[in-house]
Amino acid sequence: MKKSLFIFLLGTCLLNVANAQKFFTKTGRIDFNATAPSSPENIQAVNRTVTCVLDAANGNMQFAVLIKGFTFERALMQEHFNENYMESDKFPKAEFKGAVANNAAVNYSKDGTYAVTVKGKLTIHGQTKDVEAPGKLVVQGGKINTTASFAVLLADYGVSIPGVVADKINKTAKIEVACNLEPLKS
Repeated sequence: MKKSLFIFLLGTCLLNVANAQKFFTKTGRIDFNATAPSSPENIQAVNRTVTCVLDAANGNMQFAVLIKGFTFERALMQEHFNENYMESDKFPKAEFKGAVANNAAVNYSKDGTYAVTVKGKLTIHGQTKDVEAPGKLVVQGGKINTTASFAVLLADYGVSIPGVVADKINKTAKIEVACNLEPLKS
């Protein structure tokens, strides 16, 4: 009887440790900026419905974002973004699947700030490319704040910019990601 109870308790503890190693959010944020240097208009958008999962045990992470979730200052700009450039009905989401390359350098059980490199595959507009970006993980009170900033060449993802607005839209978009992750509850 004692042996069965011990095995049950050990299994429960191991299950709790395994579950505590995954972190999650549905309220991450991505800032998009494709403002050309000479443009009088800001081509900026924000999406506050980014989903992210991070497995602390191996550093695997995945982000997903609905393209229609990006909001612009002007409704017409948002309409053009969705219909003419991103074709969000045809390509409704963007996603990243990869890992923290230097995951062993992060102590997820100790508060601190860790410089990381994230590597993986980024899919936008139906095109998938390898990406690598520096980032930061801040572990605090059992939660993780992640940030990263990188540039995306729009043509690499099949996003074309018509000549009539080429002076307003930068060919390279700056992407900033920020997520506050909490332990995934089973």
